[in-house]
Amino acid sequence: MQLSKTEELLITHLWSLGKAYMKDLINCYEDPKPAATTIATLLKRMKDKGYVNYESDGRSRLYYAQVKKEDYVNGQFQGFMNNFFEDSASQFASFFTKKTNMSKTELEELRALIDQQIERKS
Repeated sequence: MQLSKTEELLITHLWSLGKAYMKDLINCYEDPKPAATTIATLLKRMKDKGYVNYESDGRSRLYYAQVKKEDYVNGQFQGFMNNFFEDSASQFASFFTKKTNMSKTELEELRALIDQQIERKS
């Protein structure tokens, strides 16, 4: 199950904080800050989806992400690859290198990263 853009922003704040009370999460936003009820609704939806949980601390709740950032990003990327590039890394790489206006230096750095991965797989 995917997160909405507003939920993604909220979980990004949670990833950066580790664990946080609602007031800490609200403070992560620029002015005008969202209402506490808005954040509470997002947190409940995200908990129902399995992305967030909390520990009770008296009358407060200490929230934390149940999904690691790397795992979430990997899942999103896999969906992106499947939806737009027929799950083909070479189609993605072709599009990425042609359409992003990468400099020669950036392309050389990318080649070095690919060469390192090829070496590891050998």
